[in-house]
Amino acid sequence: MSGINIKKLAEALGLAPSTVSRALNDSHEISEKTKKRVLQMADKMNYQPNPFARSLREHRSKTIAMIIPDLVNNFFSQVIEGVEEITQQFGYHLLVYHTHENLEKEKEIVSHLLNGRVDGIMMSVSHQTKEIDHLNRIHQKGIPIIFFDRICESIPTTKFVTNGYQSGFEATSHLVEQGCKRIAFLLLSREISISQQRLKGYVDALDHHGLELDEKLILRCDNQEGEYHGIIKKFLKQSNKPDAVLAAVEKLAISTYYVAKELEISIPDDLKVVSFSNMKIADLLNPSLTTIAQPTHEFGRQAASLLMKKLNKKNTPDFADEVIVLPSTLHIRSSSTRK
Repeated sequence: MSGINIKKLAEALGLAPSTVSRALNDSHEISEKTKKRVLQMADKMNYQPNPFARSLREHRSKTIAMIIPDLVNNFFSQVIEGVEEITQQFGYHLLVYHTHENLEKEKEIVSHLLNGRVDGIMMSVSHQTKEIDHLNRIHQKGIPIIFFDRICESIPTTKFVTNGYQSGFEATSHLVEQGCKRIAFLLLSREISISQQRLKGYVDALDHHGLELDEKLILRCDNQEGEYHGIIKKFLKQSNKPDAVLAAVEKLAISTYYVAKELEISIPDDLKVVSFSNMKIADLLNPSLTTIAQPTHEFGRQAASLLMKKLNKKNTPDFADEVIVLPSTLHIRSSSTRK
C-alpha cells in the first residue's frame, strides 16, 4: 500500500488517530500491548511517517549543530562520522561549524545558533576559550548541549573525554624506556582541559622515572601554522635541544617532521616523536609515527545516541552532570623506538 497516513492506520486498527500517534511516539500514556499492535499494523501497511510534518507540529528543526575547533585534525572528522551514523537513523540533519581555534568566531557561531533553531548542540571548545558567558547562554536557553574532548567543566551536562592523564603518562614512560632524557611536550594551550590532563601525565611520568622537570621543555605553540613551525624550528636549533617530542596534537607532530627534515635531524636516531593523533596515514610516514589514538567513532556514536534519546523520548530528564571517559590506545611505531 502507499499513501498510508495516521488517519488510515487508525481506521484499520479501530483506534483514535491521537492514540495511534502517541503509540508511534512511544508515549508512556499508551500500554505496551497497544504500542505493539500499532507497530505491527504500521509495518504491515508500510506506514512511513512524515518527518517534516512531525517536526513542524513539535516545533523542532530536526537539526543538530556540531561546533569544532579544527577541521584539519583527523580526530574531529572521525567523530563527525560517528555522529552522522546515529543522527541519520533518526532523520536529523547535522550542521558542522568550525571555529578555527578562535574565541570570537566561537562566540559568533553560538550567537547565530541562539538566534536560529537547532534542537541540540555538540561541542569541543577552542584553545582560546577561557570566558564562558556565551556557553552559559546555551544552557540557560534550555538547548541540550554535550561537550566532547575539549570540555567546559563548569556547565552541568554530560562530557565525553579520553583518559588524557593516563595516556600522557604512558607515552612519556615509553620514551623514557627508549633511553630519552630530555623529553619535550608540545601543546597549543595550557588552558584546554584535555591538554592539562596530558601535561600532568607527562610531568608525573618524568617524576616517576626520576627525571627532573625542565619547564623550558614545555613548548606552547601558537595556532597559525607559520608561527608554530617557526617556534618548533627555533626550539630544535638550540644547543641543549630535546631528544624526544610528545605532541599534544598531530599538527605539531607533522610540523616537527618538517622541521627535522630541514635541520637534518634524524627521527628516531636524534629525536624520537610520539603524538596524540588519529591519523590514518601514520604508518605511511617516514618513519611511521607512534600515536596515542582516541576512540573517535565511539565518541561520536555515544554522544549522538545520548542526544537522540533526549530529543526523541518524552519526559527525558536533563543530561547528568558527569564526565564519561573513553580510553585511548598507544600504537608504537618506528618514530619512537631504538633501532
